[in-house]
Amino acid sequence: MKNRVFINGIGAVTPQGIWRPSFFEEAVPIDSPITAAIQPSYKALIPPALIRRMSRGIKMGIFAAQQALDEAGVSTPEAIIVGTGLGCSEDSEKFLRTILDNDEQFLTPTSFIQSTHNTVAAQIALRLACQGYNFTYVNRSVSFESGMLDAMLQIHSGEVANVLVGGVDEISDHTYSLLQRIGYIKPDGVNESIKTSQTQGVNYAEGATFFLLSGERTAESYAELVDVHIINSVGEDEITATISGFLQGNGLTSHDIDIAILGINGDKAFDSYYFPVQEQLTNADVLYYKHLIGQYDSCSAFAPAVAATVAKHGAAQPILRWQGRPQRPVKNILLYNQYRGKDHSLLLVRTC
Repeated sequence: MKNRVFINGIGAVTPQGIWRPSFFEEAVPIDSPITAAIQPSYKALIPPALIRRMSRGIKMGIFAAQQALDEAGVSTPEAIIVGTGLGCSEDSEKFLRTILDNDEQFLTPTSFIQSTHNTVAAQIALRLACQGYNFTYVNRSVSFESGMLDAMLQIHSGEVANVLVGGVDEISDHTYSLLQRIGYIKPDGVNESIKTSQTQGVNYAEGATFFLLSGERTAESYAELVDVHIINSVGEDEITATISGFLQGNGLTSHDIDIAILGINGDKAFDSYYFPVQEQLTNADVLYYKHLIGQYDSCSAFAPAVAATVAKHGAAQPILRWQGRPQRPVKNILLYNQYRGKDHSLLLVRTC
């Protein structure tokens, strides 16, 4: 029999600040085309000499990872897995600008070394003296889910007892301007929340969310992670059949889902993917979360944090609710995300 997987710790750095018990009570919806994460003090975790050389992505990842470990009461994980869409893009841009400005001469390697996508996972491992499995997934908007699936398989097989897994992406000026120019991000001056959005594009942001997954349930466990499914391309008319197949594989039907957490992001061109799902899950209370943390490649890592919190407390905070459906006792929670019609992911979380 395969080992079960439990979420035993959560950590995050977001535009709403760090992960905390009052997170959803204090959160305020985002209505700006770009919103940076609120940076905590890193002095207790990172020596000052290193802080100034680290990009925001590295610092956010280290902080969120330590939060998750502290919540779970684990000092050193047996494996570290990170998902990121663009990696340390700030350092990548800095290095490329230096190449141009200096005519490809007199280059220092620091920005290049820290611009590689696996830098966050490596820095976390160095700080924790973790010599176990260390891997980074760079699969666009399913980068985090790819890492989550890897972590589940390792715990199921008994390879490790616990895994630190997370997603992290940062804002960088040039990349932001390019994404805005091609219409992926809302134009400057268009201040719309997800519920009031009438335009294409998203409100862009950055952040890091980490989890300590374990094969052992504790008194402080949030929830059980049951299954993860990833598929690159699905038509709007096929998504309900895909979800039905996923649920059937886990011995469930659409009527068994009590909470549906959807990746609605305010892009009017692609949010239509979520409409048939809402109609399919007639008994589910529908929640959303990107109005609090914005859109970036690994932002879907925050969805399991929402699910785990709802599972632990048995109810969703009002700010998370998309529809006013009557709430019922929570057992099965389905998470569905896609970005621009591609990279679809399904996660099943259950109370424990």
